[in-house]
Amino acid sequence: METLSSVFRDAIKQVVALSKPSTMVTEQTVYQTGQRETLPLIDGILKALLLLGSGINGIEHLYDLLSKAQAGNSCLLLLEHYSNLDLPIFSYLLRAAGARGTAVADALVAIAGMKLTEASPTVAAFTGAYTRIIIYPSRSLKTLDTEHNHEEIIRSNAINRAAMKTLLEIKTQGKLILVFPSGTRYRPWDPSTQKGVREIDSYIKSFDYMGFVAINGELLHVRKGDMMDDYVSQDVVRFTAGPVLSCRAFRDAARARAEAAGIADKKQAAVDAIMEGLKEMHDHAEEDRQRLLPL
Repeated sequence: METLSSVFRDAIKQVVALSKPSTMVTEQTVYQTGQRETLPLIDGILKALLLLGSGINGIEHLYDLLSKAQAGNSCLLLLEHYSNLDLPIFSYLLRAAGARGTAVADALVAIAGMKLTEASPTVAAFTGAYTRIIIYPSRSLKTLDTEHNHEEIIRSNAINRAAMKTLLEIKTQGKLILVFPSGTRYRPWDPSTQKGVREIDSYIKSFDYMGFVAINGELLHVRKGDMMDDYVSQDVVRFTAGPVLSCRAFRDAARARAEAAGIADKKQAAVDAIMEGLKEMHDHAEEDRQRLLPL
């Protein structure tokens, strides 16, 4: 299999040249509006890879969630996460669905780890095409030596405070806040990457409504290293959106089940319930997707 950088070298160079991404995150730059100029180039890459049959199941649920957001409610979208093309593909398929899908795509604000901005100008150029709030992820924080990284600890706290302040300001302004509850792409060699991060409980606690989105099919196959070194392939990719859920009702039910089962960490139990729901949707959708694959 070939890598993304080898197959689409020229298009990637154009994306980087056009975007001129900033690769340093500060507390003043945690909110970054998507650079639409690069979308046609990224869309062109996706068109070359997506096979006939790709699309979104249950898109009417996304329209429902957007209508609730436009009415002033805070709304979350919780997506599975397999590659750094998940958001670009989702955005592209939404916009390909017509005006209502485009409205959903335009309302998306992704919660993104700072590595996607600081790792390399190329990755930052792709990430920069989509509106996002940048955070210092908990997984990264856990790797810091608090004794020898004092300045970085201060920086991480400043970035996350600014990110949460921004989130509080915009979450009732007709936006759909997109979060990957695993906090990272799934890596087959590391089962922990399929576990939801405990901090997601804070999101569902502070939002009104949410929707789950499962992802089936992969264009980019994760490897150890940079996104541009991931293997690329054509595939049928189907996103499946579930019905709109009350965050409070879902969280209360998950905590009640944990209480009955004698589980002490009720925050993690609520996040585990999200991951279980996503897996159930994923497994069911895969049966249908298989029938769309070319012989």
